[in-house]
Amino acid sequence: MSGEHTSVPVAARVRRLEERLIEAGVVGEAQLDEALATMLTGASPVNGARIVARAWTDPGFRERLLADANAALPEVGLSMAGGIQEQRLKVVENTAATHHVLVCTLCSCYPIGLLGPSPSWYKSEAYRSRVVREPRAVLAEFGLELPDGTAITVWDSSAESRYMVLPRRPEGTAGRSEAELAALVTREGLIGTAAV
Repeated sequence: MSGEHTSVPVAARVRRLEERLIEAGVVGEAQLDEALATMLTGASPVNGARIVARAWTDPGFRERLLADANAALPEVGLSMAGGIQEQRLKVVENTAATHHVLVCTLCSCYPIGLLGPSPSWYKSEAYRSRVVREPRAVLAEFGLELPDGTAITVWDSSAESRYMVLPRRPEGTAGRSEAELAALVTREGLIGTAAV
């Protein structure tokens, strides 16, 4: 991103890009409106929580989700389509040995359809720059203290690829339904700044 754009509000930059795309004949105003409406219809962290709950209760789905999330999403009635192009989704699984956290260092790339609108802190320069350099400290500020032996992997989203964290299933949840398990999952857990 060039320096001249950093002082311009994001909404103004987005509008300029939209205008240029329309002027170039790449897309029409109606097509942009339709893409935005499609993307935001049903956009909620409830979607991501449903995916997690299914992965916790169905080992086959979990394997398919981790191998090819885009192919697995239709099994729960979701997809990464809708918009100008389909985006690639990669789901990364937290384990006792590894914890994943998401960021987009250049923008605010984020799977809105699965996690709902991104929180303001996710788009902040402080989060975007610090979580890459000092993830353990940033997670501690969110209240997530990980054991020293737990490796932390930071995944940087891009315009083409989005990420979602598959949190570890909490202990003591055996026998709970998918709906009950989904209710335990938070947006922060899907980003990796919380355990669940």
